[in-house]
Amino acid sequence: MTAKQSLQFHLIEPHHQIADFVYCFSSFSNMSTIEEGIIIPNGKIDLILSLTENAGFHIALLGLETQPKIAPKQPISKFFSVSFHPLAVEYILKMPVAKLLNTGRILPDNFWEFTVDDLTDFEAFCLKVTDKVISLLPDAVDQRKRNLFNQIIAADGDVKVNELADNIGWSPRQINQYFNRQLGVSLKSYCNILRFQASLQHIWEGNLYPQLNYTDQSHFIKEVKKLSGVSPKELNKNENSRFLQFLVYDKK
Repeated sequence: MTAKQSLQFHLIEPHHQIADFVYCFSSFSNMSTIEEGIIIPNGKIDLILSLTENAGFHIALLGLETQPKIAPKQPISKFFSVSFHPLAVEYILKMPVAKLLNTGRILPDNFWEFTVDDLTDFEAFCLKVTDKVISLLPDAVDQRKRNLFNQIIAADGDVKVNELADNIGWSPRQINQYFNRQLGVSLKSYCNILRFQASLQHIWEGNLYPQLNYTDQSHFIKEVKKLSGVSPKELNKNENSRFLQFLVYDKK
């Protein structure tokens, strides 16, 4: 049996009530069958519950990724994850992740009252997280910040800083200070990640020329290599199914 046949992946979108804060829920089983998994930047902050044969149960919070990295070679039998939009950093997680750039940290085993039993039922896990996030929803959200992320995400990162600043009533300097303080990256770097992510489906479909607002083909290739480690052509081949994020499109 091949790695692609053995690996099991599921994705569930969030309830609309928490959609400003949660991007999706995902689960993987039998990850140890992948010879070399590669994680590429997705512009999200991930909370992961994992179960390994040797180290047991762990809960980890992963900050933003700005470069590709090889997934740790561990006998992970199962993991469930919650991918958060950046707005959740301040209002739900209530902890900056700037120091977690390209890394993560282990959280207490009872974080949000999780236990190893929460890894037995993915749908029940999603409901538990949903209830927890709803209980943490703030009475009010700074509308400038909500509008900031809504506009960036809706445009797949293809925004001009000055226009964005005018639209939300925040100066470019204030926006960058907020991004660096909360996430550890500038607005421009974050937007580049979103544009790259939006390009992934086009690349998966075999469109190896820029479908979004890149300067030219050379710029497109340079940005794809920077964030994935390979050219668009190599990314499209996805040899040995090593680029795990393509599993999202395989499910469509």
